[in-house]
Amino acid sequence: MNKGQLIDVLAEKCEITKISAANVLDTLIAEITKTLQGGEKVAISGFGSFESRHRKARMGINPSTGEKLKIPATKVPAFKAGKSFKMAIKGH
Repeated sequence: MNKGQLIDVLAEKCEITKISAANVLDTLIAEITKTLQGGEKVAISGFGSFESRHRKARMGINPSTGEKLKIPATKVPAFKAGKSFKMAIKGH
């Protein structure tokens, strides 16, 4: 499912326009992003949690040249599925 298909489903299930559904989805994504940028965690009960994790600097190898290079430290987004969500996917 892509973003457009998700908007279509939201509009149908919530009985709202596609424009309203798109606004809701865009706002949700923007707020999750803003919260993670601020260093906070977003937890959605029954679904999972989003957080920003720190990845340490490390050494890497350029696969085409074999040259060693330093990969700088960075922050990466992470999602951890909640128990209910995991069970639903497993079919239990």
